[in-house]
Amino acid sequence: MKLPKIQLFRKRSIWPRTLLQLFFFALIALISINHTLMKSGAGLSFLPNVTLHAVCPFGGVESLYQFIAEGSFVQKVRESSFVLMNIVFLLAILFGPVFCGWVCPLGTVQEWVGKLGRKIFKSKRYNHFIPSKLDKVLRYARYGVLAWILYITITSGKLLFQDYDPYYALFNFWTGEVTISAFIILSLTLVLSLFVERPWCKYACPYGAVLGLTNLFRIFKIRRVAAACRNDGACDIRCPMNIQVSQKNVIRDHQCIACMECTSEASCPVRETVVFSAGGVK
Repeated sequence: MKLPKIQLFRKRSIWPRTLLQLFFFALIALISINHTLMKSGAGLSFLPNVTLHAVCPFGGVESLYQFIAEGSFVQKVRESSFVLMNIVFLLAILFGPVFCGWVCPLGTVQEWVGKLGRKIFKSKRYNHFIPSKLDKVLRYARYGVLAWILYITITSGKLLFQDYDPYYALFNFWTGEVTISAFIILSLTLVLSLFVERPWCKYACPYGAVLGLTNLFRIFKIRRVAAACRNDGACDIRCPMNIQVSQKNVIRDHQCIACMECTSEASCPVRETVVFSAGGVK
């Protein structure tokens, strides 16, 4: 009996994720533009005059040491950053790094550029240019970036990372406040996104390094039901972080961004094979 042909890769997506990505990108862009306009008295009256620093949860991480030691914030960090930091951590403990996969505008822009790269190089070649051995080493570089940022922030009491931050450069490139180094890093990130999906997230993002650790103990996990799996690699191809989902029962990889693109709802051709749940296989 001839078995039906299995479709290797279904071009579907988690549409609520797409909507949230668009919403947060538009919101951050609007906040940044409005802040610039407010300086000349031409801002939108219905939108508070907040800065990017006030809506960045990583600012809370950067300022955590100074807040504990002195009860104050690092320069430019606001109390709202601490509130957002706690919300993001709570979500990460429950569901994993959903901030990375569903909210972060810089991650979204990398994905958009990556769609072009995927069309140019096709799915089997795109996101596989870097040799696997080198890739495995580079993935730990973001922990070095995190350690460096925390060190310079603690010792200086200032947000010096702003001078290198591609996220800040992306939403402030028109202001004249962005340094050359931040422009260069942003440009490299966008160019590399044509070859590697989410290169900043994979190799350099300090906040991704922090949130990625929650994959080790988060409550709701991505699980593969081995008995139902056809091992056709559809989930592996779809994963933006190159995680070999088809070889695992539970995804605890520190690089997972909880995007759900590997699940049966998006990529797997067999229902209820790659699922997102709090129970199931260990």
